Amino acid sequence: MVMLQRCILKRILQQFYPGNQESTKCLLSRFPTALLDGHGAVGHRSKSSLPDVVREQTLIAVKPDGVQRRLVGQIIQRFEQRGFKLVGLKMLQVSEDLLSQHYCEMRTKPFYPRLLHYMTSGPVVVMVWEGHKVVETSRMMVGHTNPAEAQAGTVRGDFSHHISRNVVHASDSLEGAQREIQLWFQRKELLNWDCCDQTNTYEA
Repeated sequence: MVMLQRCILKRILQQFYPGNQESTKCLLSRFPTALLDGHGAVGHRSKSSLPDVVREQTLIAVKPDGVQRRLVGQIIQRFEQRGFKLVGLKMLQVSEDLLSQHYCEMRTKPFYPRLLHYMTSGPVVVMVWEGHKVVETSRMMVGHTNPAEAQAGTVRGDFSHHISRNVVHASDSLEGAQREIQLWFQRKELLNWDCCDQTNTYEA
């Protein structure tokens, strides 16, 4: 398939550079094999060319109150405008088993039954975002756990009214993000793709 595509491309280039085999050969050699084979297009599964420091990932979940209040779009918009790349997204009714693993450190807390009731009261929208220092930045964007202490401009500062209904969850560390992403997503559900503006966003 690749050889056929190269032959077609060669014929097209020869029309633009008639009699100039050197120019045709040079341009053809620069044309990426991955793109010829259809793997380099935006939106297809591909191997990202970004360095690992830029490909840090975090888990963001819009909790049932955020979904009920139709805030999903506004929350997604904030992360997109910040320049982060969405690599995983799904909506689900969370099981108590999944929540018990996610909140494993809180299972002995007195408020845990109320937390389970809250998190199973409606659907959750869970996402994986990728970018430079995305874990640390996302925590700042989301704001303090207690909305009363969250600054204006943060998700909780703008949308939440009480600590029991704080709209959104964000991973608190790199290790926590890795654990949570593996818990909520299968590997095949995460897309490894190159965003069209990444060179303007991350490269000097």
